[in-house]
Amino acid sequence: MNARISAPLLILAGVLVSTWFALKPRAAGSAPGASIPTFSTAEIGRQGHFYVGGHYVGEPGNETMHGAMYVEVWVPRNIRHPYPIVFITGGGGQGAYALIQTPDGRPGWAYDFVNQGYTVYVMDYPGNGRSAYVPGVDGMITPPRSGPLMEEVWTGGRSPASDWAKQLHIKEHRAQEGAEWPQLKKYTQWPSDAPNKGKMGDPVFDYFAKTEMQTAAVPEKVTEEAIEQLLDMIGQPVILVFHSGIASTGWLVADNRHQLVKAIIAAEPVAPPIENAERGSSGPGRIWGVTNTFIHYDPPIKEASELQPVREEKADGPDLIPCWVQKEPAHKLVNLEAIPVLNVAGEASYHRPYAHCVAKWLNQSGVKTTFVGLESVGLPGNGHQMMSEKNSAGISKFFMSWLDKNVH
Repeated sequence: MNARISAPLLILAGVLVSTWFALKPRAAGSAPGASIPTFSTAEIGRQGHFYVGGHYVGEPGNETMHGAMYVEVWVPRNIRHPYPIVFITGGGGQGAYALIQTPDGRPGWAYDFVNQGYTVYVMDYPGNGRSAYVPGVDGMITPPRSGPLMEEVWTGGRSPASDWAKQLHIKEHRAQEGAEWPQLKKYTQWPSDAPNKGKMGDPVFDYFAKTEMQTAAVPEKVTEEAIEQLLDMIGQPVILVFHSGIASTGWLVADNRHQLVKAIIAAEPVAPPIENAERGSSGPGRIWGVTNTFIHYDPPIKEASELQPVREEKADGPDLIPCWVQKEPAHKLVNLEAIPVLNVAGEASYHRPYAHCVAKWLNQSGVKTTFVGLESVGLPGNGHQMMSEKNSAGISKFFMSWLDKNVH
């Protein structure tokens, strides 16, 4: 009797165990589609999920909350660094998710920092992600970038001056003179081994494309005020980490809350000063130097034209563009002068021809800024989306080594 009962039980147990192993997620690093990537949260002691900013808009009786911003905070079990990290990154279709997980399933920068004992804050800006978009109040929505455009500018999968782009005449691809930057051929860091690496159909690329979001044209002041309220709530000095288009807002936050900012890491902030130069474009850039709108200078000015910018006659090196600088004596960014800044750029990024111009403007304006090409510290071949690339953990490790030496 016992033998007859135990045999079916053993068979059932075997089925359950084999099914459990088949469904059990694998560790980080597994390719999307092959398994569910997971990684340890053992170093996280507490988490918070909350909103800051926001106010009611609309006619009486039909008011809607507008401008609220979603924030996550991760507090390590063992806080080894006193100043929290506040990520002000993306802004062009990359939400907080880009800091949490890479497209090939590894832990992102947020995990890198919290695992080393930093408290970290990540956010979805007003009107984007988990922060509400209010029709009729917020601006137009820009759809996610197309796959071909992402191939061109971020993954090395397509030449920006390709016949494909020229023949289709798609404005988005801007295959005009200067669109193919000289450093492009040095790109090596897309995290895939697929035969069609960095192109549509590459499983890692396709997963990356799924994370690209639409963006809402919410007034910059709304986002700035929400981030400033976050810093007020934290109530102690923090380290700001900038990346890409939202960096203009980040500089304004640092200007208005300079007493709460201990240091800034600026990873390819939107640039260059004064005049655009991205992929052959032209026209006004950051006309206040590092921002689009008023930021405090000393001697005080009311209009950006009072900076009297001039373009240098010669570039600082091969494959670089001449920078815009102030006519001497230069006005100083008085509220940023006490904040050390690390400004980095990838070796192969479309930012690279002009990325150094940000550091040049800041230094002339009295802000102690160190410019580093990542290849000079053993991190070659990166593009603009460096937090998603193969050596992302090495880049965050470099950031932390700089903080160890410069923030006390």
